[in-house]
Amino acid sequence: MNGLMMHQQLLVSSILAHAERHHPTTEVVSVRCEGDVHRYTFRDMAHRSRQVAQAVEALGVGPGDRVATLAWNGYRHVELYYGVSGAGSVLHTLNPRLHPDQLVWIINNADDSVLFFDLTFVDIVRQIAPRVPSVRKFVLLSDAEHLGAAWPADDDLEVAAYEDLVEAQDGVYTWPAFDEKQAASLCYTSGTTGHPKGALYSHRSTVLHSYGVALPDSMGLSARDVVMPVVPMFHVNAWGIPYAACLTGTKLVLPGKDLSGAALITLQEAEGVTISASVPTVWQGQLDYARANGITLSGLHRAVIGGAACPAWMLRELRDVHGVRVIHGWGMTETSPMGAASVLKLCHEGLNPETQEAVLTKQGRTLFGMDLKITDDEGTEMPWDGRTPGHLMVRGHWVINGYYPPGRPSPLVDGWFPTGDVATIDPEGFMQITDRSKDLIKSGGEWISSIELENLAMDHPEIEAAACIGVRHAKWDERPILVAVRRPGSTLTAEELLGSFTGKIAKWCVPDDAVFVDALPMGATGKILKAPLREQYRKRLTKD
Repeated sequence: MNGLMMHQQLLVSSILAHAERHHPTTEVVSVRCEGDVHRYTFRDMAHRSRQVAQAVEALGVGPGDRVATLAWNGYRHVELYYGVSGAGSVLHTLNPRLHPDQLVWIINNADDSVLFFDLTFVDIVRQIAPRVPSVRKFVLLSDAEHLGAAWPADDDLEVAAYEDLVEAQDGVYTWPAFDEKQAASLCYTSGTTGHPKGALYSHRSTVLHSYGVALPDSMGLSARDVVMPVVPMFHVNAWGIPYAACLTGTKLVLPGKDLSGAALITLQEAEGVTISASVPTVWQGQLDYARANGITLSGLHRAVIGGAACPAWMLRELRDVHGVRVIHGWGMTETSPMGAASVLKLCHEGLNPETQEAVLTKQGRTLFGMDLKITDDEGTEMPWDGRTPGHLMVRGHWVINGYYPPGRPSPLVDGWFPTGDVATIDPEGFMQITDRSKDLIKSGGEWISSIELENLAMDHPEIEAAACIGVRHAKWDERPILVAVRRPGSTLTAEELLGSFTGKIAKWCVPDDAVFVDALPMGATGKILKAPLREQYRKRLTKD
């Protein structure tokens, strides 16, 4: 017998409708590419999103058609999040940090029909436009005045002004109802090996993921908060925050293109931001600026850190100097991305700060709607003892079951998605990534975790960034070396850095050498690229 309950489709438009009805006066504040600060309310955003839906349909975009964006975090981009998906089309966020050749490949692979872009990406669009035949309309996310200044009227490529398209519509529009399993948005993986792959999120998965993001043991968003997603909206939908903010009625602050420590702290303080989310390198910029200028982040309550491991020193400085609680998160494009968050349980509350820190620097425990397990090479599940490593597998309501476009072989193994990470899980369910499968270092038949060594290096006060790689060794087959960036003014030597590992790790795990460089090679999503480092230093410990 079925339950006698209402059934409503879980649609992205329903999140916005809720925000408009129940939190109409909540603010959305954006730093625009035009140079000013724009502010309006959820009520205004909902009206303009309906205008966007009308405008997209007027451009001939139909259900399931892909609409691309090259844009920073701003109110117009959020309007596209809701207007495009709400109308039944698919929002496709593009990463402007990719090489133009990669952008061309992705746009053609997705068969995008329209491309919306910010003022800062005019030059990129000029480069790629002749090579993306499926795109029949280009729209600058600004007004006619700025379009005229950025794009000559006699240019061969016709470009429309976003504000003209929006203002031509009346906003009298009813969000269509359709199957919640229909696609809402499309994000491509970073493609560090081979071509990027598309993760096609459904309306259902997006709404459920938004609930997960808002849970108390996740980011814990509420109508009493002010959230600033610094993580880009072109990177896995800004970790779902533009959706979760509307779901919870949280004031939304969008920083635009300037992600310097000075700009972020100024905006953060001015708008009363209580929770902000970004990768470690961006948080480092804020902390460096605050330290240099004697600033305390007094209004900030929580710092969400993901995309890479949070260094222990960063957790301590945010906690001890600024009184900010760190939420260390883990996820990937294939998991929408929120997969786990490191938030203490009641059983951890009485522990000393050092013991709590050891828990909080783990990638965390998962949320309802997700599940984790670790397996050996044969697929046998490994114990949750906090020591035994295994291949990390995930499944859940917002985990992909295949890649876009359809027709690729399924990546699933017995219904679980293999993440490519190696991890441990402790008895309380806290997961810790020990390495990427491809980055593990095998020395004399024993495995060494590159991530553990990187974390130890990053804990040194004079190290700004570090990568650990395995290189050839005549006796041990492979040995670890560190490639590190010193903080400005540091004269730290390799011997001093490696000496700081004493007593913290088994002696045979200590790297054989440390090399200092001015910068590490970085991918488009801010991750360190180890392949070029392995090639550059492959003979570091050998004579041939």
